[in-house]
Amino acid sequence: MDPWKILKHPSMSEKSISLVERENKIVFIVDRKANKKQIKEAFEKAFGVKVEKVNTIVTMDGKKKAFIKLKPKYKAVDIAVRLGMV
Repeated sequence: MDPWKILKHPSMSEKSISLVERENKIVFIVDRKANKKQIKEAFEKAFGVKVEKVNTIVTMDGKKKAFIKLKPKYKAVDIAVRLGMV
């Protein structure tokens, strides 16, 4: 399984960046058909971290957003830097 078929790209909004710093979460736009378990597995495989929880919403324009909370051992800021978000 290629994780980048599920994970499309990170969300770069101001709110998303503040979640990285405050709550150890990363926000990704994901494939509309992907479920939470698939998103969790794809993220763990792509970045080599452990995910605590995944919340999803479908936006008004039809995109699916995943709020991915990392386990306390891992830092969302490190991944955000690798992705060029911060």
